[in-house]
Amino acid sequence: MSKTDKSGTESSKGRRWLRALGWFAAGAGTTMLLWLGGLVWFVQSSLSMTADRTQATDAIVVLTGGRLRLEAGLDLLNAGRAQKLFISGVNPHVDRIALMRVAGHGDADTSRIVLGHDADNTLGNARETAGWMRQQGYRSLRLVTSWYHMRRSLLEFERAMPEMVILAQPVFATNAEDWLDVATLTVGEYNKYLATLARPCIVAIWPPAAGGFAVQHS
Repeated sequence: MSKTDKSGTESSKGRRWLRALGWFAAGAGTTMLLWLGGLVWFVQSSLSMTADRTQATDAIVVLTGGRLRLEAGLDLLNAGRAQKLFISGVNPHVDRIALMRVAGHGDADTSRIVLGHDADNTLGNARETAGWMRQQGYRSLRLVTSWYHMRRSLLEFERAMPEMVILAQPVFATNAEDWLDVATLTVGEYNKYLATLARPCIVAIWPPAAGGFAVQHS
């Protein structure tokens, strides 16, 4: 091969690499813009959620793990907005009396409060609640969780019990000085929401092996 041919071959390879890098950069940039646009929608739509506190449901469901969630659920129960309060994801070693004391409601009527101890993530919350709701013969619930967690929770709950009426009751319990923690939580929740959206497609393409395990998000 002459020097001219060799130089032409190397030049052609270089151009192919540059084109490939250009396509990769364009794809990465487009993906990032779509991700950022989705994040803006996620935050705006989550913050703008409102709930009709006057409408009654069969049950109030509180998902543990965030500030003032339990307190908000107890206030709704005391206001007569449901027959029972179901708290999903409670530590198995915690009973109703101890939980009420922690929430500052030591005098609460625990006969209307039910604890769920089986769930350890949002998908588990939805499945645990669905089983309890059907066992009770209930048809509607008010879902209480933090505002940044509400979108994913609604998605899981609507998949687990499409026949139920589900009202969102987001809890806004953040302080201005916590903005960095809230931002980190929100971005993490957005990514988990995207993963939850994609899960049916992923499972359809790669069904979990018998006896295997699927990755679950908290």
